[in-house]
Amino acid sequence: MTPNTEPQVTPPAGGPPARTDGPPKAALLIAFVVVFIDLLGFGIVLPIMPRLAETYLTGITPEGQGAVIGVMFSVFSLMQFVFSPMWGRVSDRIGRRPVLLISLAGSVVFYSLFGYAVSLPAESATLALALMFAARIGAGVAGASVGTAAAVIADCTPPERRAKGMALIGIAFGLGFTFGPLIAYFGLELFEQQRWGVGVLAAILSLAALALAAGFFPETRRAGGPPARREFFSPGRTAEVLRMPTVGPLVLIYFLVIFAFASFEATLALFTESAFRMGDRDNFLLFATVGAVLMVAGGVYRPLAARRPETRLMAIGIGFMFVGLAGLGVVAYAAHMVRLSPDAVGGLKRFFYLAMGVAVTGFAFVNPSVSGLVSKRADPARQGEVLGVNQAGASLGRILGPFVGALVFKLHPSHTLPYAVACGLLVVVLMILPGVTRAGAPAGGDRP
Repeated sequence: MTPNTEPQVTPPAGGPPARTDGPPKAALLIAFVVVFIDLLGFGIVLPIMPRLAETYLTGITPEGQGAVIGVMFSVFSLMQFVFSPMWGRVSDRIGRRPVLLISLAGSVVFYSLFGYAVSLPAESATLALALMFAARIGAGVAGASVGTAAAVIADCTPPERRAKGMALIGIAFGLGFTFGPLIAYFGLELFEQQRWGVGVLAAILSLAALALAAGFFPETRRAGGPPARREFFSPGRTAEVLRMPTVGPLVLIYFLVIFAFASFEATLALFTESAFRMGDRDNFLLFATVGAVLMVAGGVYRPLAARRPETRLMAIGIGFMFVGLAGLGVVAYAAHMVRLSPDAVGGLKRFFYLAMGVAVTGFAFVNPSVSGLVSKRADPARQGEVLGVNQAGASLGRILGPFVGALVFKLHPSHTLPYAVACGLLVVVLMILPGVTRAGAPAGGDRP
């Protein structure tokens, strides 16, 4: 098979080198477990949040409900957009460990607040919605450290193994999305359908992750080199990263791909309710299926990353996403236009699961490919910052994707518009991709 020939771009000199001598493998393991447990909290809340919010939105038009839910999804990612580069710069200066500890502590506090907010009666709708927004804002600030977790992996892996290492975060996401909805499902049963149960479960798991990190996570950033500058909130430095010819287009691709995927993700529970009359329990299992596909596809990606260049795997992933999301649009249109018999509904549902699996598999290939390329093309002294900017691009996609997806979902009764928008964005990505490959290629071509 063709070896991974992604060219290495020599980063600027002057910073401390990434650890390539195998810092404690415990660092990779604990980073993986911490991200996994942290994502469990996210996976618990995500499937049920739109329906929890709808309780407090009676009397508002469907379009208005869609806008409020979209903003509630988006404000979490807005905070990640603002704070991801900041946390990355802080981690470059003081280390990865304290940033991850602060992040997890914040998750404990704000998931607890979310649990309290959704326990309020419908008569206290204004207060409940205000506290839900506050909880989402705080959880977004706390959860803006995924770029720091990626920097831990960059600290611990040499460039040729970087994409394989970044796939660990994708697998952790998949595990979180798999077991989060399942834990929420059984947790609601445990708490006898109490609405506050989802927030309490997320807080307990974040507390477990905090205890684990505090007890076992070692610092991975190697000391040495010039001290990082103190401009923690610096639009100028963010723009400097985006102007890097080998990094900026990758951040743009990541933004567009996340936009497309988040639009699908945020409207999934609404779509299955309208098309197949799925309830909360069915949607918990559906989101668990999404996580399982992410996990399995991430496991398939890791050995492929050792033999194929990231740019090729990224192109394959984008193609899969396009086919899968287009298939979901077909399902939405068919469910709306045709009066289906029970047998036909079963066939359409099987096609829905197939299309969804293809789209999610594609995303599982794109995610580590982009992160691995960005890390390999960045100055080792600025890994946290550059990967934080990359995560900020992803967060911007998660701001606009859910908002636009939830908004256009309500605009046409067929509910096909979110998938049409997503496919259009992926066409743009395919147009950008050749330039990304050329930007990383040395004058003499790819190295063997």
